[in-house]
Amino acid sequence: MRFEFHPEALAEYEDAARYYAGCHRGLELRFIACVEVAIRQIVLAPERWRVFAADVRRCLTKVFPYALLYTIEADYVLIIAVMHCHREPGYWLQRLGAGEPGTPPKRQ
Repeated sequence: MRFEFHPEALAEYEDAARYYAGCHRGLELRFIACVEVAIRQIVLAPERWRVFAADVRRCLTKVFPYALLYTIEADYVLIIAVMHCHREPGYWLQRLGAGEPGTPPKRQ
């Protein structure tokens, strides 16, 4: 199965990597590796993680306080958010709507 990032989720991922790059040399590479491992696990078994809200599932990353929030679409996994677990819960819910700028296509 393939995966896609919601545009705002990709921006979150990039922002977090930049943040960690500024904290300590090479830390962003550890963060990216942890996220990539989580993505591979999701793609291999997308139903492995429990439903978190609506039809959104959550996979926690190792070491870093982040979770990947995703939905299982017909032929791919849509990563809705790369969410820091200690900030603004629920901010990503607006991404589930249809027809608004920056939101995924309406699910069938």
